[in-house]
Amino acid sequence: MDGNDMGKCPVMHGGVTATGTSVMDWWPNALNLDILHQHDAKTNPLGPDFNYAEEVRKLDFEAVKADVKALMTDSQDWWPADWGHYGGLMIRLAWHSAGSYRLADGRGGGGHGNIRFAPLNSWPDNGNLDKARRLLWPVKKKYGNRLSWADLILLAGNMAYESMGLKTFGFSFGREDIWHPEKDTYWGAEKEWLAPSDSRYESVENPATMENPLAAVQMGLIYVNPEGVNGQPDPIRTAAQVRETFARMAMDDEETAALTCGGHTVGKAHGNGDAGLLGAEPEAAGIEAQGFGWINPSLDGKATNAVTSGIEGAWTTHPTKWDMGYFKLLFGYEWELTKSPAGANQWRPIDIREEDMPVDTTDPSKRVMPMMTDADMAMKMDPTYRAICEKFMADQAYFEDCFARAWFKLTHRDLGPRSRYIGPDAPQEDLIWQDPIPAGRSGYDVAAVKARIADSGLSLSDMVATAWDSARTFRGSDLRGGANGARIRLAPQKDWEGNEPERLARVLSVLEPIAVATGASVADVIVLAGNLGVEQAARAAGFDIEVPFAPGRGDATDEMTDAASFDVLEPLADGFRNWVKKDYAVSPEELLLDRTQLMGLTAHEMTCLVGGMRVLGTNHGGTAHGVFTDRVGALTTDFFTTLTDMSYRWEPVGGNLYNIVSRKSGEVVHTATRVDLVFGSNSILRAYAEVYAQDDAPAKFVRDFVAAWVKVMNADRFDLG
Repeated sequence: MDGNDMGKCPVMHGGVTATGTSVMDWWPNALNLDILHQHDAKTNPLGPDFNYAEEVRKLDFEAVKADVKALMTDSQDWWPADWGHYGGLMIRLAWHSAGSYRLADGRGGGGHGNIRFAPLNSWPDNGNLDKARRLLWPVKKKYGNRLSWADLILLAGNMAYESMGLKTFGFSFGREDIWHPEKDTYWGAEKEWLAPSDSRYESVENPATMENPLAAVQMGLIYVNPEGVNGQPDPIRTAAQVRETFARMAMDDEETAALTCGGHTVGKAHGNGDAGLLGAEPEAAGIEAQGFGWINPSLDGKATNAVTSGIEGAWTTHPTKWDMGYFKLLFGYEWELTKSPAGANQWRPIDIREEDMPVDTTDPSKRVMPMMTDADMAMKMDPTYRAICEKFMADQAYFEDCFARAWFKLTHRDLGPRSRYIGPDAPQEDLIWQDPIPAGRSGYDVAAVKARIADSGLSLSDMVATAWDSARTFRGSDLRGGANGARIRLAPQKDWEGNEPERLARVLSVLEPIAVATGASVADVIVLAGNLGVEQAARAAGFDIEVPFAPGRGDATDEMTDAASFDVLEPLADGFRNWVKKDYAVSPEELLLDRTQLMGLTAHEMTCLVGGMRVLGTNHGGTAHGVFTDRVGALTTDFFTTLTDMSYRWEPVGGNLYNIVSRKSGEVVHTATRVDLVFGSNSILRAYAEVYAQDDAPAKFVRDFVAAWVKVMNADRFDLG
């Protein structure tokens, strides 16, 4: 093909690959709305009528479990199992799928099968997990769409433990797969794998200074570097990173120790070869690799010669058996630093007895040296972790229960409340991290409640703002927060600056007696008050519309609420109410996008809600920024008509504020923030704003606002289907 032939190629060069130049490449500071549409319905091959929660209930659960257990010891020639048992590999697959969860924003985790896609499928820490998923393919193929990858991957970890002797705490089905990578999740700013962790910390000596919302210490790791801080062995420093990292993944010290010790009770690490000979990760491998990565020229990386982390060896004498062998070796021997065949830092026991050494993965006539990582040594050398381990060693049943519960939490943390659990093994116990809410009532007279609210003297803005503040905490990432439970009246939410504590207390003092008098929950009354405010605003704009309402929310108590775990849900900005707590490294409009995505809203719904909330007068603190109307309290399109009116010009006045000035008189007509003006400056958002600024828009706007409002109010009503 000569140069002229190249010019005649029917496909845009780079247009269908990552080498193409995108809008964001040309204008890197532009607002990127992709995060709001990353799971567009067009990516889903199952169609809009497919309901996974219904389909998965049709499974023969016992048959599925039996098939997964049988797979554990069905060693395949193309990727033989260590000691003839895939348990360790499947536990690692489940762990690394779930272990990307982080508490700060609820993103990551195993709830959607995201480990199938980049970047997670090609993280260095996930080496050779591509093989684990292919080993599960016969089971997935057999049960089809009734069994999601997300459920199967985590079930494989449970079945692995059960096949090796652990009684697990339970398992729930119900995770629905995504069909496109969550490419807009922020995993860190580094541009290279395993870059030194210093860039993630103000001071690497103080793990608490790690950048939020990150949890892992380096790009491409799930937790911490097993060789030590930045690869330098020091168990005490490593212990500090382990503690902070697991805390950011919602685990306390006991849960952290249980997971570390129980996770390393079985299986092995792989580093018996030259890591430099490994092929590229799956996303970088050639097309002939068919999605496999890390190809090893030494016996295809199988069994004894496998290389994954670079660390080599098992932690226990019997790596396919659930026992107390981890503690026996870690605390029964002194340990010294050494190197694996792949050159990784690890620890080996001094003067170990031959009978305590595990046998070779493929030759049971040979005994090989066990090992410990720096994180394992932290369990022995850190005083707090050591005390916990000593408690475990003194009571095996207690250790097993602690581990089983921590493992269940790890694999179910982002599945949502217990009401979403499916299957015969779903535990019935309420756990505090599930944010339990008692069943609500629905038999009361809704019309009577609305009448009492209408006669209460509360303003429209008070009703709408309180309902919004109660519901806006919902995040679809891990299905926490929302209006159900009315936790806005409990600590810590009642004291959050974004909730205007004094105003909130005043409003609740009116709504709570109405709930008592009518038999409704406070949660329902809060939402119903907001709905009433929206209806009043619509009527003021000339539209008689009833906002749909579904009773049945319950009221949580302080005893049902882990207050500390709710701290991460505190809004530090709310573009819908035109508020930012302080200046941040990211812009207010970027914070708006993040909140919008967590709430499960689209860019069009965001546009509609912001415009409506402005004219309803619901700004935090009652500010007038963005309230482009002289009819405050009427659900009009005035925000959009003003924003698109060319008789005004826009002038920055410093910080986040702008003046809207009449071109004719020079008079300042309105004030605005960056969040207001982005709906005119960003080409995509302006296109949405123009829809609502048109003369034929008022009725559509009211309908769209009500639909988006109801979506927010009902986001956590999983009982509504």
